[in-house]
Amino acid sequence: MTRERGSIRVLIVEDSKVAAIQLEQVLAEDGRFEVVAVAGSGEDALALVPRLSPDIVLMDVQLPGMDGVETTRRIMQTRPTPIVITSASISNPMVTVSLDALKAGALSVTEKPLGRRRDEFPRLARRLCQQLAIMSEVRVVPQRHLSARPLVQGSGETGRSRSAARYEILGMVASTGGPAALAKVLGALPREFPLPVAVVQHIGAEFTEGFADWLDSQVPMTVRLARHGETLVPGHVYVAPGGRHLIAGQDLLLLSSEPPVGGQRPSGTMLLQSMAASFADRAIGVVLTGMGDDGAAGLLEMRQRGAHTIAQDEASAVVYGMPAAAARIGAARLQLPLDAIGPYLFQTAKDGRST
Repeated sequence: MTRERGSIRVLIVEDSKVAAIQLEQVLAEDGRFEVVAVAGSGEDALALVPRLSPDIVLMDVQLPGMDGVETTRRIMQTRPTPIVITSASISNPMVTVSLDALKAGALSVTEKPLGRRRDEFPRLARRLCQQLAIMSEVRVVPQRHLSARPLVQGSGETGRSRSAARYEILGMVASTGGPAALAKVLGALPREFPLPVAVVQHIGAEFTEGFADWLDSQVPMTVRLARHGETLVPGHVYVAPGGRHLIAGQDLLLLSSEPPVGGQRPSGTMLLQSMAASFADRAIGVVLTGMGDDGAAGLLEMRQRGAHTIAQDEASAVVYGMPAAAARIGAARLQLPLDAIGPYLFQTAKDGRST
């Protein structure tokens, strides 16, 4: 349910008084927010969250004493609350720390609007307010994990064997909650995984290179930003770069600057549609946690071409929007909890058939 204007209660966690004042001004000018307190440290934030029950926490990743990563982890353990991470720098070290905070339970990361960058200030301020408004609506709860739950099979598909087919590519799409989910799934796959993996993760364009580097440090396989025209290699993960669609051809990857699809560029649906066209029943598609419905239409095309399609289940998704959209239109043959997706993909790829 949408809140009334001015009623989104924000706790700012920021050790710089100047930055805190700037953030308060940005939120005041937007008009939808009420700053309930400013905490100067992670320890202060841990004390204030249960007392003030903010709708959302806006937290600097660099804090004295307990840093933003550990503060996020403890808030999510003791009083789960939506958290948006801000970073004054988009250099790789800071992106790495910010993504560690996402893995600990924060919902998104955004660049901090600072006065010294006047040319970028309006855009960064708008994006910050948009992120806070959207993420304040996310219901974060401790997640439980269930066993695999097959969806109702489509007509003519029951009992169909895939023993004669061999998979050639895996495509994955994620948005809110995606960095941690991708690290969990890909972390369960060995370096010698027999398929190339194409990934669309919705994240700010300025963070995509750092995201690929961070994911490379989290999983056994080699991860890098996809390059136009490069050959697909098994055991490698190719991440769509910011502002470019990723298209999977028979033997190579293409990057496209075509208009956004459903407001997204890169678009998960465009990636999965290209896989359906190029690989048909030799592909596996996965839609993970995220807001909206990106990937659902592409996953449906994959299923219609005989591909194996999977959606994350509701109990384990930070935001069930994208997997729910895929399930609602019958795009997913199977729903799995996050912990089960990686082992299932490994077994399926190794056997060359759905299990």
